[in-house]
Amino acid sequence: MTGEDYKNGQVLLIDKPLEWTSFQAVNKIRWHIRQRFDIKKIKVGHAGTLDPLATGLLIICTGKQTKSINEYQGQIKEYTGTFNVGGTTPSYDLESEVNETFPTEHITDELIHKTTEQFIGTIQQRPPIFSALKKDGKRLYELARKGETVDIPTREITINEFEITNIDLPKIDFKVVCSKGTYIRSLAFDFGKALNSGAHLSALRRTKIGDFSVEKATSIDAFIKNLEME
Repeated sequence: MTGEDYKNGQVLLIDKPLEWTSFQAVNKIRWHIRQRFDIKKIKVGHAGTLDPLATGLLIICTGKQTKSINEYQGQIKEYTGTFNVGGTTPSYDLESEVNETFPTEHITDELIHKTTEQFIGTIQQRPPIFSALKKDGKRLYELARKGETVDIPTREITINEFEITNIDLPKIDFKVVCSKGTYIRSLAFDFGKALNSGAHLSALRRTKIGDFSVEKATSIDAFIKNLEME
C-alpha cells in the first residue's frame, strides 16, 4: 500500500491493547503512516471509543474514509466481559477502588439468568459519571475527578442479546449485543442493583462492530511492522 492509498481512505481493524486510550491508538497509527510515507498531514480517526481498561475491536479510518466514521459508529456492537458482584466503584469499573460492598449470599445461578431478562430490549440507561460525555462544555470525567456531583439524564438504548456465559461468583462472564451509546459499565452497575447487590465491570472486550469482527483485526505492533514492509 502507498501513502496515496491511505489518503484516499482505508478502514483499519485494530485490536486495541489494554490501558491504551482510543486516542493514543489513533495518534500512534497516524504518526507511523506520516513517517513511513513522508506525509505532512493526513486525517485519521476512530469509529467509537473503547475505554482504556477495555480491549478489542477499534475501527480506524484514514483519509477520505473518515467521512464514513458516523456510519460505522451507528452499527450494532458485540462485547464480552466480566462483572464482579458484591461491590461497586465510582467509575463502575476498575479505574477506581471499590467504595461500597453488598451481600451476595442470596445470588443463585437462576437469579442471575432471570435478571438478564429485564435488560433485553429498548431500555433507559444512565451513562456513568466517569465518561467522555460533555455537560456545559466539560467532560463528565473531569467533573467526577473534582468530586462534583452532576445530574446525568438517562437515555434510550437497545440491548439485543444479553447472555451469561459463565458463573464463578463473584465473577459473572457475559456476552452483550447492543446499540450505539450503550455503556457496559452502566449495565454492570444496574445489573448489580437488579440482583439486590452491587457490581462493577472487571473486564471488557469489544468483539464486533456491525459485520466487522475482532478476529480479522491486527495488533498495533503488527500494523506498524506491516507498514514498514510496504
